[in-house]
Amino acid sequence: MVETENQQTETRGITVKRIVNPIAAVAFATTSTFAIAQTPPNVLVVGQIAEPQSLDPHAVTAVNDFRILVNLYDGLVRYADGTLEVEPSLAESWDISDDGTVYKFQLRDDVEFHDGTPFDAEAVVFNFERMLDEDHPYYDTGPFPLAFYFSQIDTVEATAEHEVTFTLNEPFAPFLSNLAYPTGLLISPQAVREHGENIGRHPVGTGAYQFEEWESNSRVVLTRNNDYWDGAPDLEAVVFRPITDANTRVAEMRSGGIDMMVEVPPDNVSMFKEDPMFQVYEQAGPHVWFVILNMRNELLQDKRVRQALNYAVDKEALVNDVLQGTATVADSPIAPAFNWAYNDELDGYPYNPDRARELLEEAGAVGEELTFYVTEGGSGMLDPINMGTAIQANLESVGLDISIETYEWNTFLGRVNAGLEGEADMAEMAWMTNDPDTLPFLALRSDAMPDEGGFNSGYYSNADVDKLLEQARTSTSQEERARLYKEAQAIIVEDAPWIFVANWQQNAVATDRVENFHLQPSFLLQLRDVRKP
Repeated sequence: MVETENQQTETRGITVKRIVNPIAAVAFATTSTFAIAQTPPNVLVVGQIAEPQSLDPHAVTAVNDFRILVNLYDGLVRYADGTLEVEPSLAESWDISDDGTVYKFQLRDDVEFHDGTPFDAEAVVFNFERMLDEDHPYYDTGPFPLAFYFSQIDTVEATAEHEVTFTLNEPFAPFLSNLAYPTGLLISPQAVREHGENIGRHPVGTGAYQFEEWESNSRVVLTRNNDYWDGAPDLEAVVFRPITDANTRVAEMRSGGIDMMVEVPPDNVSMFKEDPMFQVYEQAGPHVWFVILNMRNELLQDKRVRQALNYAVDKEALVNDVLQGTATVADSPIAPAFNWAYNDELDGYPYNPDRARELLEEAGAVGEELTFYVTEGGSGMLDPINMGTAIQANLESVGLDISIETYEWNTFLGRVNAGLEGEADMAEMAWMTNDPDTLPFLALRSDAMPDEGGFNSGYYSNADVDKLLEQARTSTSQEERARLYKEAQAIIVEDAPWIFVANWQQNAVATDRVENFHLQPSFLLQLRDVRKP
């Protein structure tokens, strides 16, 4: 616990007591409604887009949650600052067999989890077997929706106290990158044993910050880990406040209730840029915003209808008017940020409402009703309600009847991730990924249907795409992988299982008190080096 210190601050002639204890300070900031609010020095208060689902890194899928978790936990490897390249973390080094199936990691021998238990090879084995072995005694503390990331692991063994060996059932090109993704973060085995299925409320990692408090719908508080193996952070604490309404987040930012907010509403970016009290951060990254189409709906099984929906949506207007130029038009399930794998020769679906009407008439679909799931907010969802209503208007203008159902983010995820069959015909979605393999493999492959643990919520299936994706992830040649991904993209775009909409340029805004912060192409918030005098 951080010691409490009282200070006096003069603001607009009113004396305000400023409390440095992070929990008490945020209680003050949470209830403040006037511009006299000021967060305490050396405590960073971050406005998040939603309440986290869990603080168990193996149990969540949303970047909103990952932004907290990467500050609580470490993995064997991590993304190097400012890149998606992998560098050592809890593993100091590693060797890979010539056939690409055996990875041997040498672990740091001076690291403890926040609960004082040792980090060693047995802890690594526990983490991965918990996710992957149905017979593991703590497998029932899941489910673990992104265990797909590690499906190629055949065995994981502690081959010495500080040496762990993974044997894969086939070469797997994204393996190191997936270890760096938040699903590869490592949790204390003792904490899992102690808290069982409630571990998501009692997180214990090895990260730069340690868990202090989670008050539902109010805040998650992390405090400095003075013994962090990579050097203790400057900040005493980081506080994540869930503020689901975008206008409220903006108001809190302007009034001093928070120091930083992610995913700035497009309408407010220029306002913050023009105010010297704030710093706006922007960076392109691997993001795709799309609309899932339910291919178990008989109408949407007709490719002409799916293509018509793509032609009907004015994507240029969406990115320029609704998103205020903070995104570009998407035309593929692989983002242009993966420039080596992105197929830049695709024609995509330019706005052509006349062609959309022709296709709908050919398919006998004019006047058909479709239910469209829209979320109130969420990781990478940008301006989802306005995006949804604009898409609704576009589709209705070509002769369809679109009914929108709106849900808060975590409820929305529960409905969409379970699959759209019998529920909805369309659903908004956005993914931010670490490798060009991730999104198509987890959301467009025949073996990734929701009832098999995947995210293919629209039930797209194409045997040629399946084959190409399988080949790409087992190839050790980037040139060969690129060829296979580009071929798969051409088929997927022709099949139109989604409406491809936007690639976002991520952003954040912070007050001028925040120092040494920058965005990461992974979309994660790395806060160890941040200062706030």
